[in-house]
Amino acid sequence: MTPGTGPGGDPREAVRYGLFDDLPAILVRTPHSTAAISLFGGQVLSFVPTGQTDLLWMSPITATPPRPLRGGIPICWPYFARQGQPADAPQHGLVRTEHWKFLTAQIERDGRVVVALAAPALAGVGLDLVLTLSIGTALGMALTTVNVGSETVRMTQAFHTYLRVGDATRCAIDGLAGLAYSDKFDNFARHLQSGLWTLADPRDPGRADRIYHDAEGRYQLMDPTLGRVVDIASTGSRSVVVWNPGAEAVRGFADIPDDAWRHYVCIEVANCGEDIVELLPGEAHVLQQTLLARPT
Repeated sequence: MTPGTGPGGDPREAVRYGLFDDLPAILVRTPHSTAAISLFGGQVLSFVPTGQTDLLWMSPITATPPRPLRGGIPICWPYFARQGQPADAPQHGLVRTEHWKFLTAQIERDGRVVVALAAPALAGVGLDLVLTLSIGTALGMALTTVNVGSETVRMTQAFHTYLRVGDATRCAIDGLAGLAYSDKFDNFARHLQSGLWTLADPRDPGRADRIYHDAEGRYQLMDPTLGRVVDIASTGSRSVVVWNPGAEAVRGFADIPDDAWRHYVCIEVANCGEDIVELLPGEAHVLQQTLLARPT
């Protein structure tokens, strides 16, 4: 690891290689939080603000490389799910099972640690991808895509964030009321969100797999069991996905325990569905999200 020389101190004191739950990771420690980042998939595995439980959920029975990791914040890129791809395409993109390159780390004057990673070049894609992480009181993420080819490229993407909760059946999401969404559990039929999102939605209770359209980019996950609210802010996105498989569908996942659906809610800042990014040669797009937890 070759850290940069930031204005706030020597990053070698805050950034090191180690293990997180037996997974090789870059381990970051700041005055405000700790984090773990896997170079396999460029995936954030953990973010723990001081005095709190982890904001992120990792499956205790996750697969290990070369298979995708289950939990944390997978990077879905250059497509979400298999949108626009053949049926045998890898689920959620091409970089989840690639080894990323560590670029730089530096400490800012406010104590934040900023880490940058680069995805490997992929044959035939014509895009460069860099992930920049800002780790402090909040977790900031910026995914920068540059079209380095000679043709226009259309792409979809997401931060597939698994947020740890005490009990998903008691959680609610604010910021979605009045938005139209496409429901995967209803053959992507469109519906309108009324009030707060909860798993008790009378239209289809106990599960959710929805793409919300024309989203404003600010959401709140209210978790009374853990006594906190997670504020989510995004830019570079007009869609957000909310996913929890519920008690029945989770049994189809070999890498998620049957009772684990209660302990996470996925709120996925995305460009997907009708929200497609089109990049001309030389153009760049930045997808950003910030996660900040506060007590209720």
